Amino acid sequence: MIAIIDYGMGNLYSVSQALEKMGFSWEITADPERLQAADGLILPGVGAFGNAMEELAKRNLIEWIRKEALTGKPLLGICLGMQLLFTSSNEHGFYQGLNLLPGRVVPFVTANPIPHMGWSWLRFRQIHPLFQNLEEDYVYFVHSFHVEADNESDVIADTDYDQPVTAVVARNHIFGMQFHPEKSGQLGRRLLARFAQFATEGKFQA
Repeated sequence: MIAIIDYGMGNLYSVSQALEKMGFSWEITADPERLQAADGLILPGVGAFGNAMEELAKRNLIEWIRKEALTGKPLLGICLGMQLLFTSSNEHGFYQGLNLLPGRVVPFVTANPIPHMGWSWLRFRQIHPLFQNLEEDYVYFVHSFHVEADNESDVIADTDYDQPVTAVVARNHIFGMQFHPEKSGQLGRRLLARFAQFATEGKFQA
């Protein structure tokens, strides 16, 4: 079972329905006992970084998520959820993140419209099991800030928006997708399914 962490800021319905259509069992919950029972966790997110961390803190989920991730439970952050995996954010102030991956969330420096919204080409930067037998394609983004990762090895895919933009991160069992995989056509759905398979079966399926 995949648990979608409910902290009041995320596309819970669209993610859950995507999992449902692909045949994976899921539950939307903030109950630590139910989250503990899950094979993997999805941290969605829509909105501002500081507000998200405040909502996680209200539910006593910050240290819980950190502990679960650091002990090996598969975790996928989506959109703002990916940004929360990192050390800090400069979005409307300075805020500490979950600090599971080193790096920071910063504003775009571009003449392009902000937010970065719409379909952009996903470029695979590394050979990774998540991408096995998949081809690069367009995926759907909506975000006003982006991740600067300290370790290039954590960034396995990016896109271009007048500058390179971190799009997929991975380290061991911790993953993040800046775009919305549930809204990103066949490639997005297959990437979401790959994570769910990894969480439930302990390995990536071709």
